Amino acid sequence: MAESLIVDQSLSKEEKYKTLLPQIEALVTGETDLIANISNLVAALKQGFGFFWVGIYFNKEGQLVLGPFQGPIACTRIPYHKGVCGAAYTRKETILVPDVEQFPGHIACASESKSEIVVPVIKDGEVKLVLDVDSDQLNDFDETDQKYLEQLMTLVASWY
Repeated sequence: MAESLIVDQSLSKEEKYKTLLPQIEALVTGETDLIANISNLVAALKQGFGFFWVGIYFNKEGQLVLGPFQGPIACTRIPYHKGVCGAAYTRKETILVPDVEQFPGHIACASESKSEIVVPVIKDGEVKLVLDVDSDQLNDFDETDQKYLEQLMTLVASWY
């Protein structure tokens, strides 16, 4: 198991992902506990990129329920049809939001959030969870984030 992450902050966004993803894979190799692996994954993304908030919402009890996260306190339960997380769940696709104030039905768990990306984990046609990443900067996420976070969520899907 890795004991620390090394991500040079002077690298481009894509280079950071290319550096971080193999370290996350090494971090979780050999560990079979889903919560332990997701906890380290979320911490690695927060540490590696300095995102405002990074967390998981699990599909359970007929809604999305807060799981491991890094950042300020968060909404505990989100109905499937509410907010960016609910939209990603319902559409079964990644949602990029450059300005959360412009997203109909956005749930403001933290007023500092300005942009967001939500990536679902789909296994056997069912959304198991969504990865929610918030930034305190407008338009902070793009296709590079989508590409690499989707790759990372493919890894998470293999844990089910």
